[in-house]
Amino acid sequence: MTTFDHATLIQDISAGLSPLRKAQPEAMAGFGQLARAAMAEGALSAKHKELMALAIGITQHCSGCIGFHVKALHKLQCTRAELEEMLAVCVYMGGGPALMYAAETIAAWEKLAPA
Repeated sequence: MTTFDHATLIQDISAGLSPLRKAQPEAMAGFGQLARAAMAEGALSAKHKELMALAIGITQHCSGCIGFHVKALHKLQCTRAELEEMLAVCVYMGGGPALMYAAETIAAWEKLAPA
């Protein structure tokens, strides 16, 4: 199976967005503020919100989302068992295409794991 190098993908996306940050600073700052507000601890934990964000990224077929949210989940001490349960729900709701991105997510999980 060919997999993405999600660490490089994350770096490439961040670098690719640099010109947009310069050209549209208010819009990009607004997006950042929305992300921080939506992902903040509240009635749902930050980890649960990251699991939901990753599930949406998987079902929307977004490799960049997989990379960014897997990295965040590692920082939030998500377990592989928690990840795998979320992946089962993704496959249930998204069928075969979600299964393909679930495989990509597991590969990203392993490659982005802290050393």
